[in-house]
Amino acid sequence: MGTKVNIIVGSHVWAEEPDVAWVDGEVVKINGDEAEIQAANGKKIVSKLSKLYPKDMEAAAGGVDDMTKLSYLHEPGVLQNLATRYELNEIYTYTGNILIAVNPFQRLQHLYDSHMMQQYKGAPFGELSPHVFAVADVAYRAMIHEGRSNSILVSGESGAGKTETTKMLMQYLAYLGGRAATEGRTVEQQVLESNPVLEAFGNAKTVRNNNSSRFGKFVEIQFDKHGRISGAAVRTYLLERSRVCQISDPERNYHCFYLLCAAPQEELDKYKLENPRTYHYLNKSNCYDLVGVSDAREYLATRRAMDIVGISTQEQV
Repeated sequence: MGTKVNIIVGSHVWAEEPDVAWVDGEVVKINGDEAEIQAANGKKIVSKLSKLYPKDMEAAAGGVDDMTKLSYLHEPGVLQNLATRYELNEIYTYTGNILIAVNPFQRLQHLYDSHMMQQYKGAPFGELSPHVFAVADVAYRAMIHEGRSNSILVSGESGAGKTETTKMLMQYLAYLGGRAATEGRTVEQQVLESNPVLEAFGNAKTVRNNNSSRFGKFVEIQFDKHGRISGAAVRTYLLERSRVCQISDPERNYHCFYLLCAAPQEELDKYKLENPRTYHYLNKSNCYDLVGVSDAREYLATRRAMDIVGISTQEQV
């Protein structure tokens, strides 16, 4: 149902349009419970009055960083605000204490470097631009000051960026709770390096996402009374087991199979490994490589991560 406001001839509204979801326009005629809209894209649309949403003609040109500031909090207004900010490379937007992230599908390293972490450390929520670090900082401060566990829920459809967002959260919490190295590796290093291991065995390329998590996970990071990381636990749920023996083009099986086939030559010879195209479980799809990803480098990174998290060489092979 549309927003209950008085829509008259001359009103600026949002109307449903199949090709682009919503289009803005001006009401030029009203017949009973229907209105004729002259859309901004040149089309004329006839729609039920009950399905129209008012457009805020005084909205800020660059959008707002918190959607509770919108005059009309409805679907087209929210989508327009997110689109406006996205075009300005502002991928994060608040809705109260909820953070909405729009996947930029590119690396934005400047958003997640040590300088940015320092900026958000201890900053009041909402004082700086919306950011995943702000959410992590609030949860961490609440845990320290209230002495209670806190949870951050990361949800979204496939390809929305859940995996990368979770890694950013863990990266920031490791920054806050870091401690001196023991036995050549720190607890936070082990926490962060668990990600490549989980991704190698639980992620795969799908139609919509080159690094899609095919399982759910609950990551628990434990802190001592001084706010330092003391340990961590990862619980996994509902791994898509059928993918091992059944994939469709242009998807891939789990990353680990392709990484093994890209191992150094001495290991290929040792384990008698061949090209992925020779294996029945892998050649059901014509996709063997990922654009911009070296399976050989990822293999070495995964082995290194396994060393750091404490998986012995004997267990690895």
